[in-house]
Amino acid sequence: MTVDLLHVLHQALFGAVAASGFGVLFNFGWRDLPWCAASGALALATRTLGQDAGWSLEAATFAAAAAVGCGGRLLRARLGIANNALAVAGCIPMVPGFFAAQAIFGLFALTASHPDNPGKLAVTTMEFALRVIFTAGAIGAGLSIVTHILRSPDSWRRVR
Repeated sequence: MTVDLLHVLHQALFGAVAASGFGVLFNFGWRDLPWCAASGALALATRTLGQDAGWSLEAATFAAAAAVGCGGRLLRARLGIANNALAVAGCIPMVPGFFAAQAIFGLFALTASHPDNPGKLAVTTMEFALRVIFTAGAIGAGLSIVTHILRSPDSWRRVR
């Protein structure tokens, strides 16, 4: 496996830009935007490395979400209560917008009066929709599993 460092850096840069933009949309403070950028860079760099290793989009997304969740939990003392929100902002650039758009366009095409090859169109639309669902599920699972496993010892006492 050869790693194209320029490709990974490219993905990390645009992950940082996108996550910072989502941080602005979510009304994060100015001091938190660099953390949003770092979270997005880590997410897309990790996902890119996973995909370059031959993992599926969903598996690489799960690993990236887990890495971002771990980073947020490890920096919890520095980030304060916002660590979970920062992790989510970092993972938003991994949402597969292209697949979602293709699934929606496929649904529109299926509702046409006489779609061309409706069977093939339905299968392709379902493939795109399932990729979106499984990728979003991988993000949620990666973040929540890490948050659950790396809970603070104080919360362990409250659960018992």
